[in-house]
Amino acid sequence: MRAMIQDTHWLPQPPDLAPALLACVTEAGSLTERLMATSHRFGVQVLSQGASKAHPDEIALLSLPADSMLYARHVLLTLDDTPVVYARSIARLDCPVWQPILDRGSRSLGLTLFGGLPQLQRGPLHYQQLDSAHPLHQACHSMAAHLPARRCRFALEQAPLVVCELFLPALEDFIR
Repeated sequence: MRAMIQDTHWLPQPPDLAPALLACVTEAGSLTERLMATSHRFGVQVLSQGASKAHPDEIALLSLPADSMLYARHVLLTLDDTPVVYARSIARLDCPVWQPILDRGSRSLGLTLFGGLPQLQRGPLHYQQLDSAHPLHQACHSMAAHLPARRCRFALEQAPLVVCELFLPALEDFIR
């Protein structure tokens, strides 16, 4: 597997956050399992899936040329039908390894990544406070000035997958 790409805007340490939110953002295991442990009804709402333009800060992570298309799955993770996390999972457009795994309807990807693929390699988490100029912030339609985000690069059969999660303000109401 190639060395993990370091992006100067995505840092290995999380932003300064309230303790309960920080615990979610830095969860080393499955975020799905952490959200399910809140005792609120957990759900996955698929927003879109298929070909998507690569964002500038994603190109190097998948070893793509500039202005490339990729395969993306956009979902909202919900608690009691309230969106609490916006997630974008991306792989190369022609990737036969990840497309069948990402084509999962409203089933959580996290449960597969943290238990269903023993040969999976996981890179370190990287963090950023995304402002309204970032395409992911714009995609989740939040009114917040900044959203804490994390991303991680996975590899299966040497094929990369990147999962980026934005933590929406409503999450704090469920984790206090």
